[in-house]
Amino acid sequence: MHALEKEKMPRLSLGEERNMVTQLVIFNLTAFIFLLFTLVIYKMEVGKDGEAIFYKNIMNWLRLPADPAKLMVRPWTMLTSLVTHIEVWQIFTNMVWLWCFGTFLQHIAGHQRILPIYLFGGLTGNLFYILGVQAIPALHALLPNGAIMGASPSIMAMAAGATLISPRYRIFPLLAGGIPLWIITVVYVGLSVATSVTSLSGIAYLIQITGGGLAGLLFMYSWRKGRDWGAGFNRLLFKLTHVFHPAAQRINPEDLKGAAQNIPAAGENQPFRRVGQVPEQRLNEILDKINEMGLDSLSPEERETLLRASKSSK
Repeated sequence: MHALEKEKMPRLSLGEERNMVTQLVIFNLTAFIFLLFTLVIYKMEVGKDGEAIFYKNIMNWLRLPADPAKLMVRPWTMLTSLVTHIEVWQIFTNMVWLWCFGTFLQHIAGHQRILPIYLFGGLTGNLFYILGVQAIPALHALLPNGAIMGASPSIMAMAAGATLISPRYRIFPLLAGGIPLWIITVVYVGLSVATSVTSLSGIAYLIQITGGGLAGLLFMYSWRKGRDWGAGFNRLLFKLTHVFHPAAQRINPEDLKGAAQNIPAAGENQPFRRVGQVPEQRLNEILDKINEMGLDSLSPEERETLLRASKSSK
């Protein structure tokens, strides 16, 4: 069973590796600005038909279509739709809620959970959307031209997952003891339902975020039981993003955690016992540094030493 990996509340800082929430917000905002700029150019160059042509030439290849036949031609829209926004109000509200629930989840369970649950929740929500439109006769009217986009299913996954593992987590503690996380989640769900029940596309949207919420619950329930569904994805992502780094920097901090746990406990009467080829006193110094300053404080040489000792002790 995983212990809650509480981290400091992340600041909105560019390029901070451990602040995955900020990176997702920046990525979504960058995509939005690019699309909005492209839309403006279409309107300036084409005129009154510019927006329609923009949707035909650009957005139709990014949004998730309701028709499975179109999805077969554009399978990548299962992913691209999760970071595609074109309306100012949609991007504003989605990024506020993403930062809100993402920050809570990152603080409670660690930054390594953010991207996997974002993708897992979003993909599951999109799958629910496709199946829901097919299964409910009233929604068949969406098949010819219906499409959906936005990070909402991923956000709902984060909201559900964070609420599952820490429903009484409080924000604004100086305000009457703070507001519990479950209340914020209820407000978010209530607003989503209230603004969507009046149209067929809104009903389909509710089906989508329901899928995202269920995915978030399953993901974090499994994590709480000790099964991290995102571990393999995180290892692969680390390797892909560190291919051209020096060898010492290609050591995954998550592997160091396991290495530290595999090192035998020190004997009181053997201060200079070796673990493999590494003096135990040196290992103790490295472990003390991890406890005081975190894994990121280790130098490349210290990372290699810890991994070498771990492999030798197995």
